[in-house]
Amino acid sequence: MKKSLIPLLLFTIVLHCTAQAQHTKRLLKKSIINHFFTCTLDKMFDTISVAYQIPIFFEREQIQKMDVANHFFEESLEDVFKYVCKENNLQYWIENDGTIYILQKPDDLPRLRQQNQLKKTGGLVKPKHLELAVNPPTRHHFAIHGKVSDQNTGEALPGATVKIRFTDLSTMTNTDGSFSILNVPSDTVSVEVSFIGYQKDIFRLNSKNIDSALVFALFPTMNALNEVEITDKKTGVLNTDSKKVSVLQLNPTALDKLPNIGERDVMRAFQLMPGVSATNESSSGAYVRGGTPDQNLVTFDGFTVYQVDHLYGFFSAFNSNAVRDVDMYKGGFSSKYGGRLSSVTEIRGKDGNKIETNIGGDLSLLSTNIYAESPIGSKSSALIAFRRSYQGPFYDKIFGQFNSSATTAIPSGRGGFGGRGGPGGGFGNQTTPSSYFYDINAKYVYALSPKNTLSVSYYNGHDNVDNSREMNIPAFGTASSSDIKINDKTISGNTGAALKLTSTVAKNLTNNTILSYSGFFSDRDRTNTGNVTDSGTTTTINSGTLEKNRLRDLSIKSDWEWQATSKVKFLYGAFGSNLNIKYNYTQNDTSQLINKNNTGTIGGVYTEAEIEPNDKLHIQPGLRSTYFSPDGKMYFEPRLNLTYHFTDEFNLKGATGRFYQFTKQVVREDVAGGDRNFWVLANNSTIPVASANHFIAGFNYETREFLFDVEAYYKKLDKITEYSIRQEGFAGGGMPFRNNGGTATLTEDFYNGRGFAKGIEFMLQKKMGKYTGWISYTLAQAKNQYDVYGDQYFSAPQDITHEVKSINMYHLQRWSFSALFIASTGHPYTAPLGTYSVTTLDGNKVTYLTISAKNGERLPAYHRLDLSATYDLLKIDGHKVGSIGLSLFNVYNHVNSWYNEYYIRNNQVTTTNVKYLGFTPNITLSLKWK
Repeated sequence: MKKSLIPLLLFTIVLHCTAQAQHTKRLLKKSIINHFFTCTLDKMFDTISVAYQIPIFFEREQIQKMDVANHFFEESLEDVFKYVCKENNLQYWIENDGTIYILQKPDDLPRLRQQNQLKKTGGLVKPKHLELAVNPPTRHHFAIHGKVSDQNTGEALPGATVKIRFTDLSTMTNTDGSFSILNVPSDTVSVEVSFIGYQKDIFRLNSKNIDSALVFALFPTMNALNEVEITDKKTGVLNTDSKKVSVLQLNPTALDKLPNIGERDVMRAFQLMPGVSATNESSSGAYVRGGTPDQNLVTFDGFTVYQVDHLYGFFSAFNSNAVRDVDMYKGGFSSKYGGRLSSVTEIRGKDGNKIETNIGGDLSLLSTNIYAESPIGSKSSALIAFRRSYQGPFYDKIFGQFNSSATTAIPSGRGGFGGRGGPGGGFGNQTTPSSYFYDINAKYVYALSPKNTLSVSYYNGHDNVDNSREMNIPAFGTASSSDIKINDKTISGNTGAALKLTSTVAKNLTNNTILSYSGFFSDRDRTNTGNVTDSGTTTTINSGTLEKNRLRDLSIKSDWEWQATSKVKFLYGAFGSNLNIKYNYTQNDTSQLINKNNTGTIGGVYTEAEIEPNDKLHIQPGLRSTYFSPDGKMYFEPRLNLTYHFTDEFNLKGATGRFYQFTKQVVREDVAGGDRNFWVLANNSTIPVASANHFIAGFNYETREFLFDVEAYYKKLDKITEYSIRQEGFAGGGMPFRNNGGTATLTEDFYNGRGFAKGIEFMLQKKMGKYTGWISYTLAQAKNQYDVYGDQYFSAPQDITHEVKSINMYHLQRWSFSALFIASTGHPYTAPLGTYSVTTLDGNKVTYLTISAKNGERLPAYHRLDLSATYDLLKIDGHKVGSIGLSLFNVYNHVNSWYNEYYIRNNQVTTTNVKYLGFTPNITLSLKWK
């Protein structure tokens, strides 16, 4: 009977606390004051507390120094509190039990809570006594370990700062929210814990809790009625880490504050930071510091994701409702990561709410997104999230954009080719579009014991992109117009799964072991049927190509962290992968021109040390060693990161390292129809292992409100690969331009070369206040050199010389406004300039293209302005339950070029310009039900 009463009692207490908070808020809104106050502020609060039976807690010594002399007539208590707090630079916070705390700064809240509790229990009251030990210390110089989590959900908080107060002992939580600190001076000290977007809190140690794993739970940033500003470090959507080199951090919960095309986008948000190109509207893949998307390692809960976008790149592959946090390393990254030349994006999924059940979702003009998370018993939690696009006005606008450009014919044309993996442009109208995507995330977490946690994560994404169309070719000279059906359909997707065991082996030793599977497939149908009449001769077309790309990655990885001393931490581990990649290229549905099936094993070890010999210098040397079975070689990758803190505000930083890449997404050159990409495995012959050397140096100056950051970089690339099919008899996706009726033949060539990327990035960020944002400028260059094209270096397709970004956000109570402006140099491209014909000895005529210098032309400069407004939906107790947002993309409707397609006929070059989106509005509704 007694046991059955306990849940009822707890339930009654929770209801009572919630009711108290709601009662206080109703009083604030409905109670009307008609009173003239001429007294100190503490007496005013005492009067209101007694008159309206509201508990108000504050530090009297400070508040009694403030005066009030105002006549409040027919004004609500809420307006009175707002006025007097604003006039005296104060804030207030309503606790769940209905208590109102008067704060001089948000950091005071944990301390005032503790004071209030001591007062209620007859304990010490004065703030200075809070730091004194109630009992003398009994333990000295010991280690503590534990985890930092979200108070409301139980989710771990990686990157939180844990500091022993009044000492120089501090650390940051790892990717699982775990930490360890050695040589703690006594069992009576206090631990200060802080994290971006959460209230800083203080926890006292004692002789009992130090022997077990500590759990420090933080409250999210308060939502006080008079707009409390958190005075922690950076609290924005995107942040840099001033103590690390080239690191970006993303807060997914705030993504709705930024303008978006479809919905909150994890990958596209990084494009707003310096060093990550923002002019690729059609790709959520990142072009980082002159690198290509395949040179970026992207992981989700430990498994590699090989296709990072949906629907031509207008969506990323990652559902923001399933993402906990994201880190991007733009270069010089840790030896913990390998297999890529440019960058690392590590995405960690939510574990599922461990406290209560949440159900929510987003509805936009292009997609639906729903999720659910819940505790399962006392030891486990689960999450599931699902997205799917649907056809509507916005959908039709996007697909109509691909076919709305005018077609022109010029004897010596100038234009460009895509290289974006796009749908293929105009020459007519789109047939009934049927493109769509979906993805699903699922995760289950089970606590085997206080020291061991097992989690299972699953992802599946699928794209069906159909841009098939009727192509009308205009007449030139004696040739009549022709109608051709172009099938352009791609079905692709990712599957990923990971089984992860997290263990605390000792107070200073933790381990993560992950068994993962990643799969990728892409099938493309680019066949053509119809009739072409040229010089009175009608030719029936039934040709084209079929492409299939398959990739399978089965991996295991074990990562260890050992806090050897308070100044030295070691990271080390081992990894292994079995890779199988297939690529099949078939012409006319019968002739198998390319059939590649490569298998390889990658395995190795890494080690890294984090050394802080004093409070100014941070040294991070590392070494990664990898064995690659196709060539039987070992590859050694030394790494080094350095940070020097001249002062608390000014830091110098630098990094260098060597990096290897064993899988590549090779560019298949197609001047007429647009470049295409497919994954291959290095094979020790035509496809060598690529390498890069990174050199990075910079500094930053950071105050409480501003950050000025500068980084310069140089990347030297070797053995990069491009793939070309040389074709006689056809051009431009199978269109005939040879006039002798001969059968087309193809030869394939892998071109291997070298390159470099260099640049300097500037960023000024305002981190705090109602107005936040940043402005950045990047001056960069990316060049490649292939012997087949000559000895000279030429601009890489992703070369952007100048790029400016301005991100502006303003927060006003429930409203958030943002304005985003981007401008950059246009992309380089290769263009067919014209054609010429040669009559062979047998009397046949062969037509050839005249091509510009490799990437010798540039598209026009790119620029656009995006605006958005978001309104937060709150319950009566102030908790956020959703938002509604309006986003305006490309407000002034500037025409930005995506790429050009060409068709060669009768010695004429016909070009179609495929444009990016013009002015596009979007509305997104986000809701959460508990």
